[in-house]
Amino acid sequence: MYFLIISGMSGAGKSRAVASMEDLGYYCVDNLPLALIPTFAEVCLNAAERYEKVALCTDVRAGGNFDQLFQSLDAIKTMGCEVEILFLDTDTATLINRFKETRRKHPLMDSGLGMMQAIQKERSLLEGIRGKADYVIDTTRLSAAGLRERIIGIFSASDRDKLFEVTVESFGFKYGIPPESDLVFDVRFLPNPYYEISLREHNGTEKAVRDYVFQDGAADELMGHLGALTDYLLPHYVSEGKLSVTVCIGCTGGKHRSVAIAEALGEHIRGKGYRVAMLHRDYNR
Repeated sequence: MYFLIISGMSGAGKSRAVASMEDLGYYCVDNLPLALIPTFAEVCLNAAERYEKVALCTDVRAGGNFDQLFQSLDAIKTMGCEVEILFLDTDTATLINRFKETRRKHPLMDSGLGMMQAIQKERSLLEGIRGKADYVIDTTRLSAAGLRERIIGIFSASDRDKLFEVTVESFGFKYGIPPESDLVFDVRFLPNPYYEISLREHNGTEKAVRDYVFQDGAADELMGHLGALTDYLLPHYVSEGKLSVTVCIGCTGGKHRSVAIAEALGEHIRGKGYRVAMLHRDYNR
């Protein structure tokens, strides 16, 4: 049985994380007292319909302390369960804004603390479990949909790298940077086929234009750097739980240089075993 502990700061999105795990087929329980975790795991293991994936959400209100949590997790590991911890974090200013927007109190404010003091105390209390987490997701800049995507990317399959897709998009700076971009590279320093009358009406998917862009060695050197960078970054994006990343290559008009480099980069990334979608936003303008 796979046993996931979900913890984190109040207001960081634990309830949304639980909902996402339920959508993935996990049996979810919220705020079970820490001392009861081994008993709960035993019940799950011995149930008539044995649960294969269980998620337990816990926080500072669960009773006991996190030393007790780690003892309980050690106990269920001896039962043959695989155990991992997901921790959700958010910066303090964002947490304060979220509580204001929802007109809710931080749970530790019931002990007479102000909002800031309650958040600081909770952060201190959770320091130990955060340090032992297998996955830490910072939700400061994540929407609800973004958090769901991140969680699905991490937990939907053990071979989640097969779900990951890279979009390589060319564009023209004169028409604006694509808002969906994760990485943006400017290739306007390369030889420009626009000034060759015979190539002006063609685009970077065509061999003649591509040969022109790669004529002096600068494009090959650039591709060496881009290839090395994406080789380094993409595995980290996969392990972080991203389902997709968009790499944008820009030149002046988005017709020649950016298209040629995007095509070459797409070929390189595809050759590394990733799913690649090519998009040339402006080459028909």
